[in-house]
Amino acid sequence: MSTALIILAAGKGTRMESDLPKVLHKIGGAPLLHHAMLSASALEPDRTIVVTGHGAELVEAAAQDFDPDVIAVRQPEQLGTAHAVRQARSALDGFDGDVIVLYGDTPFITTDTLDQMIAARAAHDVVVLGFEAAVAGRYGRLIMDGKSLKRIVEFKDATDEERAVTLCNSGVICADSATLFDLLDAVDNNNAAREYYLPDIVGIANTRGLKTTAVTCAEAETLGINSRVELATAEALFQQAKRREMIEDGVMMQAPDTVFLSFDTIIGRDAEIEPNVVFAPGVTVESGARIRAFTHLEGAHVSRGAIVGPFARLRPGAELAEHVHIGNFVEIKNATIDEGAKVNHLTYIGDAEIGARSNIGAGTITCNYDGVMKHRTTIGRDTFIGSNTMLVAPVTVGNEAMTATATTVTKDVPDGAMAISRAEQNNKPGFARKLFSMLRAKKAKQAKG
Repeated sequence: MSTALIILAAGKGTRMESDLPKVLHKIGGAPLLHHAMLSASALEPDRTIVVTGHGAELVEAAAQDFDPDVIAVRQPEQLGTAHAVRQARSALDGFDGDVIVLYGDTPFITTDTLDQMIAARAAHDVVVLGFEAAVAGRYGRLIMDGKSLKRIVEFKDATDEERAVTLCNSGVICADSATLFDLLDAVDNNNAAREYYLPDIVGIANTRGLKTTAVTCAEAETLGINSRVELATAEALFQQAKRREMIEDGVMMQAPDTVFLSFDTIIGRDAEIEPNVVFAPGVTVESGARIRAFTHLEGAHVSRGAIVGPFARLRPGAELAEHVHIGNFVEIKNATIDEGAKVNHLTYIGDAEIGARSNIGAGTITCNYDGVMKHRTTIGRDTFIGSNTMLVAPVTVGNEAMTATATTVTKDVPDGAMAISRAEQNNKPGFARKLFSMLRAKKAKQAKG
């Protein structure tokens, strides 16, 4: 059976107190919308429709960043969830299959849960996702009769007996396309808010003799984000789950609560992550690598056996081969460091290639930017770069070459050569004492004045 997704992402999110559309606030370095799309994408849907409204252009761009084939439709006025789903009708012209309605601000629903809904749809016309709430509060209640879902009752309309029910409505619904839109056409807005509510289709389906049921999942999966407080809670839940997943897969974390991961972080087994490490998006760390304390990584690849940090920064485009050493207060950006090379102290390597087994001395800088353009530095294999070397790109230092300490390299260095560029040292006897005496006298005079 074919599957399509409708993801509702039109809301403003007033309680977020932000100019940014609610679904673009991030968890684990990715917009809420991307999390919702990620789990659903494993179903390999035939069509994915995102319904936008507030900040439509920004939301549509974010959706297409995740999936270039996504279909965006707009809800000009936010008149309720049923009204939002109706906007997707034309995007599903000619589609014959199941439709799952999801929410862009509900990031944690798993692929397994969606699979269960699709399986249940084989024997029912409408399937609703529910959860057993620890504190049911003002959630809508799912009123069941065995495996049949009789109705969804909003808290304000529920009797005391119905309010005692702890099976609550997540809002996620699955039905075949023709049935879904037929039921939506019957939804009215005879309520205080004058809005069209998606859960109303359950009652309509039952009056027509259709089969309805509910599938349940863990309450944490259904967490919707409506405020900064809920966003922070969701981030904490995401980090906790992601750390646990990593540890169970064989990653060593000395202080897991101090390690922060992104939605796409990949770390191999037997890698060791020390305390206070931040993984921004786009990072892969291979098995057996070691990331030392207070290191920040983004858009970087660290190969087997490499050591990074402490206090290092890997920026986008950093590519470290096996057994590379990157030490304290070193920054690597858009650079390839080949096998066994070492960059151990107080150094910036940007837009560069460092050959195998080369050693980069403390205080080295690849001077890659001329104020307008970026330029590359190439350093060969088995080369020694002396401390405090300035490499003014574009420049190449050959294999088995060397630069003397405090050298500024402005032209290529051939294989096996040593580059040295220093002004001649000139010592002036007694000059330091004389100068300090003059300066102290001037300072004393200023103090009296």
